Amino acid sequence: MVQGQGALTGKQVARVLPCWLCEKLAALQEQHGQSVYLAGGTVRDLLLGYVPGDIDITVPDGAHLWAGEVAKQTGGAFVPLGREEDAARVVFHGVSVDFSAFREGAATFAEELNKRDLTINSLGVCLDPLLEQGREIKNCLLPIVDPSGGLSDIAARKIRVTSEQAFERDPLRMVRVFRFAAVLGFDIESSTGDLVRRQASLVDHVAPERICHELDLIMGSGRAAAALKEMAESRLLWEILPELRQGLGMQQPASHHLDVFFHNIETLAQMELLLRSTAHGYPERKDSIAEYLAGEDCTAILTWAALLHDVGKPVTHVIDQSRDDRITFYNHDNEGARIVRAIGKRQRWSNYVVEKVANLISHHMRPFHLLNVARKGSVSTKACIRLIKSMGTDLAGLFLLAMADARAGQRGMRPLNIEMELGQLFAQVELVQVENVAPVLAGTPLLTGNDLIGELALVPGPHFKVILEAVLEAQMEQLITTRDEALAMARSIAEDMQEKSGARQR
Repeated sequence: MVQGQGALTGKQVARVLPCWLCEKLAALQEQHGQSVYLAGGTVRDLLLGYVPGDIDITVPDGAHLWAGEVAKQTGGAFVPLGREEDAARVVFHGVSVDFSAFREGAATFAEELNKRDLTINSLGVCLDPLLEQGREIKNCLLPIVDPSGGLSDIAARKIRVTSEQAFERDPLRMVRVFRFAAVLGFDIESSTGDLVRRQASLVDHVAPERICHELDLIMGSGRAAAALKEMAESRLLWEILPELRQGLGMQQPASHHLDVFFHNIETLAQMELLLRSTAHGYPERKDSIAEYLAGEDCTAILTWAALLHDVGKPVTHVIDQSRDDRITFYNHDNEGARIVRAIGKRQRWSNYVVEKVANLISHHMRPFHLLNVARKGSVSTKACIRLIKSMGTDLAGLFLLAMADARAGQRGMRPLNIEMELGQLFAQVELVQVENVAPVLAGTPLLTGNDLIGELALVPGPHFKVILEAVLEAQMEQLITTRDEALAMARSIAEDMQEKSGARQR
């Protein structure tokens, strides 16, 4: 809810500005004779009752000079912002302060605000009274400068562009429209949505790193599914992630009531629900899932994996006429992982995130394959071990993805107890991890490469990895427990490999 009637109190503003910053700004104001303004997202967040993530300071000109002086006097870090803009950041004691000068030849603060992207970001207050009289002015009112109607749009929870030229000045602003709608839970005003639709192709001129940053904020908002659906309706999503468009209108088997694209969106929506839930879809496993979710970039990894889990379907789509026109997507998981690696490279994801997302997607069908095995009999310890080895620390993430995928299917056509079955399978795999895998990995290996050389007289090569992994797996299955048994197994595997190699040479 918007606080105040077109003004912020000195107390509100003073709470945001550290003492050291007020002192430096006051000294610089006296030295340069310029007014100082608090602007943009800082003012918006204060009006909404949020704690601002950073502090946006605007001066008529010389922002680099102001930031440099503050950094020099405090010992803070100085970071230039943009190649052509007069803007810089100072980071000191964990506080980030962005300095910017009036942009694009603006002569007044109101004119400068009108050149910003969205009305809710085009708000500001003059800090002069606070800096001149010190922090004792806490109870005074600092009038909000609002040239584009941002206060009304905040009250109406609307995202509206400041002008029809805003996207031409910086096409990234189109992505920011959806970012702020997602993060704040606001609606996009219709004429702004229409403007994005007309100018969507302009985003091709934006650096991938900038787009990636905005998309990551959308994916972490908890409202990414709704935002991306709107981005698709505006055509902006197709400009950024054209791979998703190929799934639009592509029919799936009866277990799915949605086409490939909207199934991806619905899986993302279900993932967001799982992440918000305290049980995360697995009440009995919630502690292990919570531990997993505390890891690095987990929310981003899971939401991207959910959105892109079936991105490989369009390129593997086949209608099998010999089987009553059955629709198939064989190998779409591996194709999806390949496509995701290309997307991640293009969007400048970190290698860590790329490989985590790709690994989840390449294995996302395995829990369902194991459920089919369980319905016919039982899942072996070996199968559990191999899944654990494939997923490493992302085992919980895989089961979250499987649950989101299952919930996104057509209820009447999917197995009735699939959620319960996934819970039982997850419990079984975790039990194998605790009882079979973890103790072996924590202990001393029964064999090493030196043993293969010294005891079996083998020549080092790629086959060493095959032999040692087979021995390790057998130890996890508790088929062998001693070094002698491990050596015997290694000898047998080596002899078998040599025999097969000789047969191929003949």
